[in-house]
Amino acid sequence: MLLCICSGPILAHDPVTTRITWTQEISRIVQNRCLRCHGEGSSISFATYAEARPWAKAIRNQVLTRKMPPWGAVHGAGEFRDDPSLTEPEIERVVQWVEGGAPEGDPIYLPRPRSVPAVAAIRRHEAARISSTQPLTLKREYAFTAIRPDSPLEAVATLPDGRVEHLIWLKDYHGLTYVFRDPVRLPKGTVVRVTRGSAVLLDLAPVASVALH
Repeated sequence: MLLCICSGPILAHDPVTTRITWTQEISRIVQNRCLRCHGEGSSISFATYAEARPWAKAIRNQVLTRKMPPWGAVHGAGEFRDDPSLTEPEIERVVQWVEGGAPEGDPIYLPRPRSVPAVAAIRRHEAARISSTQPLTLKREYAFTAIRPDSPLEAVATLPDGRVEHLIWLKDYHGLTYVFRDPVRLPKGTVVRVTRGSAVLLDLAPVASVALH
């Protein structure tokens, strides 16, 4: 969760009015969602309560607007790995914690430290760029595993039978590569296009040469 903050951290502590604590609930959300960008040694670290507490109100504001963790892809248009987005219950816990005074709690309840999971690897096959003015028509059956947009956009695949498959709808641009949960398999004659800007289809390979699950 890479936090973009224009003002300084909030230092004053508010009265505690919540039972939600850093050690029992919030540290686990941060561990699962935020430490890839805000781990120990980063410019703004949330690795410990002492480091995260001054930024509590900024964290609340960022998660409420869903600006952080950075993702941007609308759910339901494509299924992707490594999605750091907070669930509604997680957002509610963060808000309740901050507005209730952001208490620390008993350190005995802190989760065990764990390594940050690696981002899904991408194999190296062909790559193809698509844009609003240059759609891609597949000359044979292909599969690809990831898409790298260069701006907010919507990418769709129109199959030969007229069906439309929504690949990604990106409302906010964060410079990310989106790896599909499963390879996207498209038949010969499919036209892939974007509404604006451009994107690169990564790991594009003939279906015969990839293992699909």
